Amino acid sequence: MSEPRTNDRIRVPEVRLVGPGGEQVGVVKMEVALRLAQEADLDLVEVAPNSKPPVVKIMDYGKFKYEAAQKAKEARRNQANTILKEVRFRLKIDSHDYETKRKRAEGFLKAGDKVKAMILFRGREQSRPEQGVRLLQRFAEDVAEYGVVENTPTIDGRNMVMIIGPLRNKSDAKAEANASRAARKAEATAAKAPAKAAAQEKSAAADPTTSTTD
Repeated sequence: MSEPRTNDRIRVPEVRLVGPGGEQVGVVKMEVALRLAQEADLDLVEVAPNSKPPVVKIMDYGKFKYEAAQKAKEARRNQANTILKEVRFRLKIDSHDYETKRKRAEGFLKAGDKVKAMILFRGREQSRPEQGVRLLQRFAEDVAEYGVVENTPTIDGRNMVMIIGPLRNKSDAKAEANASRAARKAEATAAKAPAKAAAQEKSAAADPTTSTTD
């Protein structure tokens, strides 16, 4: 992707100007937009070249490029860490088996992984794809608290497939899991404290340090 035009590389007579705080300045002559950017000691960046007139914004372009690069790096890292987990269904699935697979899928999504929900058709079931679509749509609704459909149900050979992506990325899910484990450990330690203190008191009462004589 090519970089946007900046400053005097923007060769148009007039532009729609957006200020550094996001405020709409309006349509102005190009020289006016350049002067305002220079007075603010910032850059003029073309953000919507196909608009009529083109939209430009006053900003710190160096900072903008750095933040964009960091976001792209984080997105690539999260994408690399995301694993595609598979959950398989039969078209005629009983409620217990369905619930087991739903809970497993929720666990994958909460961990920041994608879920590939697959229906395995048998024999004449292939002639009833609408039933597969209904089952996968129901499944998507049941796990909607943790994931969102990225690829709607499609036929893949003898199967029907749907991809559900997690609502949180891998790093956020891992951080939350670590925090949850730490909280449980702290609660367990706090719960043991009264019992430990009681045991120490009982031990002290059973072993007095003084004795009396007649």
